[in-house]
Amino acid sequence: MAQTVLQLIIGGLAMGFIYALVSIEYTIIWNASGLLNFSHERLILLGAYLFGAQFVVRNGISNPIAVVLMLICTFFIGVLISYVLMRPLRNLPLVFSVTGTIMLGRIITEGVRLIWGNNPIPLVGWLEGTIKAGELVINRTYIIIIIVAAVLVAALQIFLNKTKVGTAMRCVSQNKKAAAFMGIDVDRSSAITMGISAVICGIIGILIIPLFQLKGDMTGMIGIKGFAAGVVGGFGYIPGGIVGGILIGVLESLSTLVVPGIYKDIVSFILLIVFLLVRPSGILGHKA
Repeated sequence: MAQTVLQLIIGGLAMGFIYALVSIEYTIIWNASGLLNFSHERLILLGAYLFGAQFVVRNGISNPIAVVLMLICTFFIGVLISYVLMRPLRNLPLVFSVTGTIMLGRIITEGVRLIWGNNPIPLVGWLEGTIKAGELVINRTYIIIIIVAAVLVAALQIFLNKTKVGTAMRCVSQNKKAAAFMGIDVDRSSAITMGISAVICGIIGILIIPLFQLKGDMTGMIGIKGFAAGVVGGFGYIPGGIVGGILIGVLESLSTLVVPGIYKDIVSFILLIVFLLVRPSGILGHKA
């Protein structure tokens, strides 16, 4: 029983970090542009297909080079989305950004289906395997997700706080007009933010391939769970999103001890509703 609980906690931590990364994406875009982007799931899907279906399977490129190419492609896709879609939506009511990004997600989904088809694409050996610690057997993918996500969060914090570009992004997030008066190119900063968000999506996509296979519905409800993580932890505050993501991931995983696994998705929605009603600012919202 103890081993089962520990395995569930590790799996929950891994998925919690995935939700946390999605929450961070919501946060940095919200802070940079005041927009909600509901196309994260589809950008995750696009990143996974660019890496696995296009570069590895079709082009026969080695995994490391394919990862680099995917990251470059997703960054420029994010920049393009910022200028073509996000910039025009910035001065419109929030409902327009919600509708626009949902439609963008549908376009990406249909584009993936058109280019790479409907059938699952096997990607044998990618991040697969197990790690044994005594009698405990852990999915290797979970450990990789935890390590990569932790490094990514740390790198993002360093980038935002220690680089000129990151400082400009933070200035824009605090006051766009003041940042513009100080000579900061708000459009460029927002485009870089969207590019970074798309890169994070791509990384999430390649990390979850071993868990959900390379197929059209592989992202499930990751996007809405990432949004829930932001609300639970404190929307607009990166540490809050991390706390919310890990909490949802672990509770979701442990819930399978008492209810069938098909019902575990309910956990995130229950937490979302409870926090919206009881503590809308989230766990760490007072610091935002």
